[in-house]
Amino acid sequence: MNELVKRISNYGIVPVIKIDNVESAVPLAEALTDAGLPLAEVTFRTAQAEESIRRIIKAYPDMIVGAGTVLSIEQVDKAVNAGAKFIVTPGFNPKVVGYCIKNNITVIPGVSTPSDMEAAMEMGLDVVKFFPAEQSGGVDFLKAVAGPYTTLKFIPTGGVNAKNLNSYLSQKNVVACGGSWMVKSDLIEAGDFETIKKLTREAIQTMLGFSLAHVGINCSDLEEADKVAKQFALLFGLEYKMGNSSIFAGEAVEVMKSPFLGQKGHIAIKTNSVDRAIAYLSEMGVTFDESTRKTGSKGETKAIYLTGEIGGFAIHLKN
Repeated sequence: MNELVKRISNYGIVPVIKIDNVESAVPLAEALTDAGLPLAEVTFRTAQAEESIRRIIKAYPDMIVGAGTVLSIEQVDKAVNAGAKFIVTPGFNPKVVGYCIKNNITVIPGVSTPSDMEAAMEMGLDVVKFFPAEQSGGVDFLKAVAGPYTTLKFIPTGGVNAKNLNSYLSQKNVVACGGSWMVKSDLIEAGDFETIKKLTREAIQTMLGFSLAHVGINCSDLEEADKVAKQFALLFGLEYKMGNSSIFAGEAVEVMKSPFLGQKGHIAIKTNSVDRAIAYLSEMGVTFDESTRKTGSKGETKAIYLTGEIGGFAIHLKN
């Protein structure tokens, strides 16, 4: 998986947009960026796609903009010359895919059968678009092909929405999902970019699933920590659990045996994906303490602290 696709994976959602009026391109990009999702696949289903990509890239050079529904080498050239950073095709066209690979253009071809998947793997690809996802078997299909195709990853597109988004993203062979529910054509045509921004933020929150995991309380020593933890356990009927550096009262209260990060303690926020949460929060200007990053066996981030404090509490993300 190349670095660009890794960035797409961290964002988790690829807004698939159809632009009929180039004047909508920049305001749409602004809405997505303001919502925390500086990523878009502009489909070549309209004559305005090439110019729309060009305008978006000029206004937002750091935005990850790709071209979708690409059916020919001519369209690849138009998209790349306009500034597109990746190419997405609806099906597996060996001629188009081969051209992109030869010219070092990131390409995510559409597949819907094992034969398509093997053709993609034969050409050295490890990430493909699963299209049309829902109509081709959805999550059950992805579960079935995960066995024989252990190295292939997918970006399901087609029928993905707010209700089934996390069902797809929870699959180990899914790196991101493509969708248009937050950037519907009628909203773009009406210039209703505030609603697009709102729906995009809701989609991100659905994907990340932020919730309070626990509150950490700093104590000066083991004796004080033991007393505090037992008070919580006794008052609220919580399980008392001794750990190496802390004592838990249930799942919600962690009492530190010695002062740790944060003037008063720390607050742990649970999320469906720490790496995607980092990508989203970074767009808001949030920075992270890299010395606190903990990773899993596959290199995924399991926990990390934000830089600084909120109300005297250090904040960390966790799975």
